[in-house]
Amino acid sequence: MFDFGISELMVIAVVGLIVIGPERLPRVARTLGHLFGRMQRYVTEIKADISREVELDELRKLQASMKEAAQEIEESVSKQVNFIEDEVKQAESETRKSVEEAVQPAAGINLMHSLNPPDYPDEAATKPTTEQSEAERAPTDAGPESAPPTKTDKQA
Repeated sequence: MFDFGISELMVIAVVGLIVIGPERLPRVARTLGHLFGRMQRYVTEIKADISREVELDELRKLQASMKEAAQEIEESVSKQVNFIEDEVKQAESETRKSVEEAVQPAAGINLMHSLNPPDYPDEAATKPTTEQSEAERAPTDAGPESAPPTKTDKQA
């Protein structure tokens, strides 16, 4: 910071000894040493703050460039997804048209009708099962002989 040689320091010490005197010179030298140390610490702190601000500014620039790159990638992916969705929808509509054209002359029915048949009542639900029909045919009052044994019958 300051460039003092030994000869300059000797001149300052002699002038200080003459002006201040031998009694107060140690106290003044100590005070000047403390002030010089504080000044050095203050300069060091300022350098560190400037260095941190420079690094922080670089990080902010890096963050901005990363956000920009991420946004560009997101836009690119979004465009590609939209393009693919459009292509799939177009292929689907072309496939439906070609299938409908192929099925209508052959079967004479609408493809959508054959893919999604109307809800007809289920024939199996209306027909009684064999178990139901046998139960209906069997007499309900068979008498005490055919009744299952109870606990009292087993004990006797």
